[in-house]
Amino acid sequence: MQPVTMYTTAVCPYCIRAKQILKARGVEVIAEIRVDMQPGERMKMMELTGRRTVPQIFIGDTHVGGCDDLMALDGRGGLMPLLNG
Repeated sequence: MQPVTMYTTAVCPYCIRAKQILKARGVEVIAEIRVDMQPGERMKMMELTGRRTVPQIFIGDTHVGGCDDLMALDGRGGLMPLLNG
């Protein structure tokens, strides 16, 4: 399974939902980068994605986007093939 990295904050309901979706699809480890605890990481996230909102989700080297993007990807059947590489 591809590694999953997620830029998050502690109290973000969309981050929590995205983690639930990923875990339901078999992801056991999510590398979280907490932009609320490390402000410099938000700047890095913005440079990588062009977005400032969380979550920002990467599966392998692919930027999936936020929670809505993850849900849409899953809805079209694209999440599992991406996770499985």
